[in-house]
Amino acid sequence: MAHHDFRFAAGFRHTRTIGEVFGIIQKNVMSKSIVSTALSNVQLEPGSIPREWLLSGNPETRSKLLVRSHDWISDVVVWECGAVSYRWHYDQDEAYLVLSGEGFMTDDKGVERRFGPGDVAYFPAGTDTTWRHPDHFRKIAFLKESFSRPVGFGLKAWNKLLRMVGLKGGSLAFLLAMAVMTTRNPR
Repeated sequence: MAHHDFRFAAGFRHTRTIGEVFGIIQKNVMSKSIVSTALSNVQLEPGSIPREWLLSGNPETRSKLLVRSHDWISDVVVWECGAVSYRWHYDQDEAYLVLSGEGFMTDDKGVERRFGPGDVAYFPAGTDTTWRHPDHFRKIAFLKESFSRPVGFGLKAWNKLLRMVGLKGGSLAFLLAMAVMTTRNPR
């Protein structure tokens, strides 16, 4: 069976068969029920920072997709790396909470910020940064597909209309998410 190199949310890569990828997606897609997990029980999987983004250090990462929303627009991922410096491009909106370690992020204007345990950050899709981690860094990331303002407004208006007439949205959100993901220019 042919193996393919897949790039998942938060930049982690895995070589898998198509069947394995669909199995992973199906297993991690959130139903409309509440999902919880203890981070101490999560087995992280190996990945790597893309070679072309690496500046110095060890490119190996470990991560795990914890949950994907029912409409496939949002993911929750735990991610960690060791001592490394790299460039990073955010393909999705990403908010996260630093669990341990520290990172020094330099934005496109050359301003450096330190992130440590308990710090929260938000990076809109399209943001380019440079990161430096002196030892290790672990975060829980909340990723969301980014929509243009008119599409986002239209989706919110559609869902509000459905709620007003006693119906629930969802299928339209999924179709819009798929349309956005398939029309994006890969970087």
